[in-house]
Amino acid sequence: MLKKLHVDNLDTATTEGELRALFAPHGEVVEVHVSVDHASGRTRGFGFVTMATPEGAQLAIQALSGKLTGRHTLTVSAAWPHEQSAAPAREP
Repeated sequence: MLKKLHVDNLDTATTEGELRALFAPHGEVVEVHVSVDHASGRTRGFGFVTMATPEGAQLAIQALSGKLTGRHTLTVSAAWPHEQSAAPAREP
């Protein structure tokens, strides 16, 4: 079972490779995504890391949430599930 984490308060120069390297000591990293502003090309200050196991995700949360990286203190938490929700049907 995979565990997706939300990582907030990233420096605007953070790369996906740097984020992967930060999480790798805590378990197998399956996927990394850093949200990028298309106009400026800089990160938007948050990203997502998917760990291979819930145990690795929990270790990463414990080790990295509140960690100072550069001038930024990270916030790491379980990501909210993305739901494919449509607007409720309207009745005539």
